[in-house]
Amino acid sequence: MTPSAPADASAPEPESGTRPETVPAAETEPAADPAPATVTYVGTATVLLRLGGLTVLTDPAFDEAPADYPGARPLHRTTGPALAADRLPPVDLVLLSHDQHADNLDHTGREVLARAAAVLTTPEAAERLVDDGPTKGRIEGLAPWESREVTAGGTTVTVTATPARHGPEGTEHVTGPVTGFVVEYDGGTLYVSGDTVRHDALTEIGARFAIDTAFLHLGDAHFPTTGDRAFSMSAHEGAALARTLGARTVIPLHFDSWHHLAEDPARIPEAFDTPDLAGRLRLLPPGVAETL
Repeated sequence: MTPSAPADASAPEPESGTRPETVPAAETEPAADPAPATVTYVGTATVLLRLGGLTVLTDPAFDEAPADYPGARPLHRTTGPALAADRLPPVDLVLLSHDQHADNLDHTGREVLARAAAVLTTPEAAERLVDDGPTKGRIEGLAPWESREVTAGGTTVTVTATPARHGPEGTEHVTGPVTGFVVEYDGGTLYVSGDTVRHDALTEIGARFAIDTAFLHLGDAHFPTTGDRAFSMSAHEGAALARTLGARTVIPLHFDSWHHLAEDPARIPEAFDTPDLAGRLRLLPPGVAETL
């Protein structure tokens, strides 16, 4: 420790009744507020999130339209993405609700997935995707309520997998497993439902987390071969889930641009036009970065 300098005996004494001049202590700079979170709606179930220094992408589907995907329940895309895959920034994390349907992961989306630093998805999707050379070692499957911390750009988020069911009870062997996600970050908590119908297991999400913004996959998906059975939420079911979650803001996804998303998007604002949900619905313009 450096010793103090001796007092200067020649220094004049302060006049009676006055105090020596006091040098104010240096003010401490207040901690900087976290950068505002932003969201860009790309289309269908794809959004680009910027949470501090971390970039997150959900369900990457970037094929141009029109596009057809044959199968037991063929899919037809009518509108392409609002942001081309080659215009994406480096992606730190992909939240992939499932890999078995092209409206959530298409051909170009798989290329995007291969370039992402990390991917969280279902255990079954992780097993299928881990065999792809470019994605090996960067994909992890989470069971419901499992959590992982992800850090990039000086920002850490906690991601928790949430229950989801992609159709009526008993159709899981046809639809395959799906997951939703809760993302806790410095500034808020997001919920991304994934392709799910409303069912009892979703109630626990609102009990475990205080959701600020809920991204709900709607569209009331139907197929000619499955009759009146729905494979995603309708607008009214989304509104009911919003009440259960207690979310302050609800952003609908997965409601247009594909033939199987059968519900008129005009039903969404109608369903949320109730006193208890007033001011909660937020419709995002495609391709525009907005503050959450």
